[in-house]
Amino acid sequence: MSDTPISTLVSQGWEIVGYSTTDASGTTYQHSVLLRRQGQHKVLVLRKKILGDGVVVDSEMDV
Repeated sequence: MSDTPISTLVSQGWEIVGYSTTDASGTTYQHSVLLRRQGQHKVLVLRKKILGDGVVVDSEMDV
């Protein structure tokens, strides 16, 4: 997991290409963001923090 905000990735040159949200087992929502930079793609799965405010990157996958 990572606490790197998407705004930091965008400032590093990543472009948001797509976004979706899913109801994860009826308890919380997971948000997926597709990013692109210089022919590379990655998918970030975000979820709300268990304690405190904000979101964390639950998983990161290069595609």
